[in-house]
Amino acid sequence: MLALIPLFPFAGFLVNASLGRRLPKSVSGGVASAAMVAAFAVAGTSVLALAGMPPGRRAVEETVYTWIASGEFVLDLTFRLDPLSAVMILVVTGIGALIHVYSTAYMHEETDPEYARYFSYLNLFAAFMLVLVLGANFLVLFVGWEGVGLCSYLLIGFWFRKKSAADAGKKAFIVNRIGDYAFVLGMLLLVTRFGTLDFQRLAAVVSAVPPEQGVCGAVSMATLLLFIGATGKSAQIPLYTWLPDAMEGPTPVSALIHAATMVTAGVYMIGRNAVLFSHAPETMLIVAVVGAVTALMAGTIGLVQNDIKRVLAYSTVSQLGLMFLAMGVGAFGAGIFHLYTHAFFKALLFLGSGAVIHALHGEQDIRHMGGLKRSLPVTYWTFLIGSLAIAGVPFLSGFFSKDEILYETFREGHLLLWVVAAVTSLLTAVYMFRLVFLTFHGERREGATGTHAGATGDHDGAIPPDVGATVHRPGADSHRQDAGSHLHDAPAAMAVVLVVLAAGSVLAGYIGVPHAIGGHNRLGEWLAPSFQVAAAEGGEALAPVEPVEEGGAAGGEAALELSLMGVSSLIALAGIGLAAFIWLRRRQLADAMASRFPALYRLLLNKYYVDEIYDAAVVQPIRIGSQEGLWRGFDVRVVDGVVNGTGVAIAAGSAVLRRLQTGSVRTYAGSMFIGVVVILGYYLWR
Repeated sequence: MLALIPLFPFAGFLVNASLGRRLPKSVSGGVASAAMVAAFAVAGTSVLALAGMPPGRRAVEETVYTWIASGEFVLDLTFRLDPLSAVMILVVTGIGALIHVYSTAYMHEETDPEYARYFSYLNLFAAFMLVLVLGANFLVLFVGWEGVGLCSYLLIGFWFRKKSAADAGKKAFIVNRIGDYAFVLGMLLLVTRFGTLDFQRLAAVVSAVPPEQGVCGAVSMATLLLFIGATGKSAQIPLYTWLPDAMEGPTPVSALIHAATMVTAGVYMIGRNAVLFSHAPETMLIVAVVGAVTALMAGTIGLVQNDIKRVLAYSTVSQLGLMFLAMGVGAFGAGIFHLYTHAFFKALLFLGSGAVIHALHGEQDIRHMGGLKRSLPVTYWTFLIGSLAIAGVPFLSGFFSKDEILYETFREGHLLLWVVAAVTSLLTAVYMFRLVFLTFHGERREGATGTHAGATGDHDGAIPPDVGATVHRPGADSHRQDAGSHLHDAPAAMAVVLVVLAAGSVLAGYIGVPHAIGGHNRLGEWLAPSFQVAAAEGGEALAPVEPVEEGGAAGGEAALELSLMGVSSLIALAGIGLAAFIWLRRRQLADAMASRFPALYRLLLNKYYVDEIYDAAVVQPIRIGSQEGLWRGFDVRVVDGVVNGTGVAIAAGSAVLRRLQTGSVRTYAGSMFIGVVVILGYYLWR
């Protein structure tokens, strides 16, 4: 059963990749969507069977075949279903199926071959992501890890004739390879030190030794290298720059890759190896600090971005930072809980932005929107629900998961990190409702509607004229409709998906209601065995890594959790109120602040100039060195010299040998006679 889960979308990929050019759109989209629905059905059946097992025995392994056998080292292609991978396969197949259905309407303007190519990539991505989360060892996980990297390159650069899209795909691929290099080194260190790459065996071996001090031990170094790989895949400092540029891909791709699946792979990898990371406390601290700093930095950048998808992209980076913060403080369940709820509301927000772009014929600049609430009611209300959820408004899904991260961070004694996370939560509410108010409220600003490039638009209080900002649409989707056509809400296939995701954004958090408010954290209890050392065969219990309580306690801790819950609720409401005051009532205040602090505004608008720094410090030196030094020195003189010299030597030898091939039998006989005389003379002389 487990092998069928990735095989269904892989079969959909094969159909569309081989026959897509000859299939109508309805068949291409139908095959791809049906493959995901079938994978979701098998995943749901498997998870139900898993839930029927005793809590300490919830694990199913399926060995497809023995992959590597070298001496004592044996590695199988094995899939493992346990509580953690169960959550992930439901997210990947469930959210993935919805995005496939949405795409059938969103991508309808593409030609039949392009339509099939899009769905073949989408299916292949889902297949690799399922291999990643079901893999029972590092090498199987790494196959999926690299596969989703390849598919992200293909999907981000789907409109490859547009230079910016092709460049964004290459950037994503190259930046991820940097992290993957460290990931490979981490795997090599583990296999040389412990002789295995199997997750369960590694956990059992590492649990037998005390936690390491410092970062020089084998476990600490390996986990640090693995985390560097995670920073690339999950867009954390310093390898986060690819994700905002990835908005060049179609909007459903942004929803699938950059909200629900691929970018959460790093978080999942740390959760899968919780025992390993728990025995490297210095690495855990690094994970927490990097996550917190990334969350804060991305949140500040999101405050001033004007592309609707870029705001959501930096929001994704920020929310991923909160997940890594949870992992770093040992709240593995809280991190996965936020991963799960984030999949619903961020997919909803991206798809909602796609509905806006679809209605506005490709417009993505929020300064050219406004007043869409009346024309796009379904899109507005679902987008509003997603924004309330991500802001952490009480009793929506994001409130429960984000509150648990804040509580666990505070309870573990990381007061400074808690402050950073709280400020990040405030920023989230502010920039998300800035987006809502500028897009859907106020008066209609249609100065650039239907004009994809080169428009400057109206000044609406978001960008002061003296700052010199220009309109930039780095990821504008290629929808080409009549600019004069009336606004229309999302078509049925898109609207149904938005409504389903909105329901998930409201209800998904109720499987993790804190004990402090009389709830029962079912998700935390469900996930707990995955963060512990599995029981030995025939045993009755699990050996815990460390006693980690996630989700509330009695007495004083319950009071503390309630207090922190109240603080986080006030933060969310304060952020929404601040955004409403600035962008609904006093929009000129944004102008005044940007004019008063132009240097800070430019710093945030230009994303701290990180891309420019990388270009100056890394890209240009390599380019110049390749052209001037390496190319003209080593490559031209040494490499080309050896190659060209070999050719010259062969040509000269051929010229000599050519004179011996006369075609005259008399000449050949004379040559043989001379040769015999020389040989005989040599032996007689000796």
